[in-house]
Amino acid sequence: MDFPLRMPDVSACKGLAAIALGMSALTACGSEPNETSPAPSDTSPSTSRTNTTTPGAPPGAKVLGTPRKGQPFTLTTTYTDTPEPTKLQITVTSVTCGKPLDKSVLAYAASSIGTSTPTPKPESGKQYCVVVLDTVNIGNREIIWDTTDTVSLNVGATRYTQSQDDANHAGDYGQYLASKGRTGPSFGLNPGSKGPAPGVFQIPAGSTPSTLWVTSGTAIETIDGIEPGYLVKLS
Repeated sequence: MDFPLRMPDVSACKGLAAIALGMSALTACGSEPNETSPAPSDTSPSTSRTNTTTPGAPPGAKVLGTPRKGQPFTLTTTYTDTPEPTKLQITVTSVTCGKPLDKSVLAYAASSIGTSTPTPKPESGKQYCVVVLDTVNIGNREIIWDTTDTVSLNVGATRYTQSQDDANHAGDYGQYLASKGRTGPSFGLNPGSKGPAPGVFQIPAGSTPSTLWVTSGTAIETIDGIEPGYLVKLS
């Protein structure tokens, strides 16, 4: 059974992305990812390039690589308040669309706050897609990272990011997986540690996602503009 994760209360996880972006504007503490080249184990295609026509990549974004689902790539991010970059090896392992959110995940989330199990439904004309990215901290310091504002699931050239509700559901998946001993980066990963990063997206019903964009910044777009990233091919 594939479990996209729900991260720690997304208010905490998502707050990190929001704080990083806010600090970028107010205190010059936002992210300014360095251009990266794939690590030796990185199977993503060679040279980086600035996107002008590649469907799924934000217009003007530098495409650092185009790995396929199941192939690892290394996300390197440098923050202006910390000169040492973080390095997170990521592998997109599963993308499940058109199914209800996992009942076990929803029940666990409800029990943790003492409420009845909800039955969330996607927006009219939409379907849920649950994505799981396996991550490994291959850097020298702790990493806190999640899929909120950093990942888009794409159908051709149309890019879908997580709404607040979607991010909350992703957080539920993350908490559920952590309860099973699979703690992900939204809780913090020390060097050498690994764990899943789940995401929950809504795309048009009946459509099939073609790519996943993963930014190397703290958000897909910051006050500095569109950040570089990887375009993962799903088929």
